[in-house]
Amino acid sequence: MHSSKSLEVKRLLKDISSEIGEIFPFNLNEKRATIFDFSCQDEKLEKVDVGNPESFSQYISDEIGNQDARYGIGRYDEDRIIYRKSDLFKSKEESRTIHLGIDIWVEAGVEISTPLDSIVHSFQDNDAFGDYGPTLILEHFINGVKFWTLYGHLSRSSMSDWVVGKIFHKGDKVGTIGNYKENGGWPSHLHFEIITDLMGKSGDFPGVAAKSKKEFYLDVCPDPNLILKIRSLT
Repeated sequence: MHSSKSLEVKRLLKDISSEIGEIFPFNLNEKRATIFDFSCQDEKLEKVDVGNPESFSQYISDEIGNQDARYGIGRYDEDRIIYRKSDLFKSKEESRTIHLGIDIWVEAGVEISTPLDSIVHSFQDNDAFGDYGPTLILEHFINGVKFWTLYGHLSRSSMSDWVVGKIFHKGDKVGTIGNYKENGGWPSHLHFEIITDLMGKSGDFPGVAAKSKKEFYLDVCPDPNLILKIRSLT
């Protein structure tokens, strides 16, 4: 069931690619980006305490600045080591390490817009350490196809504008990026995810999966670059 729905959403997003709007107040392809690799412990990352929000934030900021970039990218379908920072991802059976979204690392306060007409499905402040913090899930129904997009790590002030059932048109501001004190203890960024089946969830959805469930979750959560359209990731 999931495979057919995922294919349907993928086809739709490819068909309407030229109609998809920007999420950020700048074009992601017109600005230089730093692509991070959190799949291994490189020499620089070894010196960073990723469990310390200030230390990790400084690392992200320095790497972006050193490359004279406007923003950073955290990749989809990446087997990450940085989730060791939080008990949220740990389990006696199997820890979760596979990233299901794309991260765009920018400074706190940057405005976020919906790239497509949408309705607020649900929202929640997932405030555990290592979690999303303020999270918005938008529902889209286009050409008979329904799917959802998730925006994690937003600011708490964004939540004052969210009401279940509220309509946002393409290009409307839906929130701003939060800082590490309110976004689950992460350097400021947007976790962006496409979801083809919410499985009854509301205000929250896994952004990281266990390796044993990788195929299932990558099918439910197809590549967010179908919407972001970052050429350096294709």
